[in-house]
Amino acid sequence: MILIPQPPFFAGLSGYVAELGASYLMADLGLAYTPRPDHAAYLASWLGALRHDPKAIFNAAAQAQAAADWIHATHKAAVAPLPLAA
Repeated sequence: MILIPQPPFFAGLSGYVAELGASYLMADLGLAYTPRPDHAAYLASWLGALRHDPKAIFNAAAQAQAAADWIHATHKAAVAPLPLAA
């Protein structure tokens, strides 16, 4: 396995993707959002990433949307009725 060192501001990008994806799914499902007390500090870390790469939020949002779309498609396939045997 080859590891490529990443700058520290990219270390948490997967967390941004997860947070955005969860927000998209909650909105799609009509679920209420309850912010946690530490969210302000978490969002402040996003600002650090954006200072280093202003397009990071768009990359994270695109990945989050792709993940949410996959979850929706997988769910629809999982709950689709099975065809009756002839």
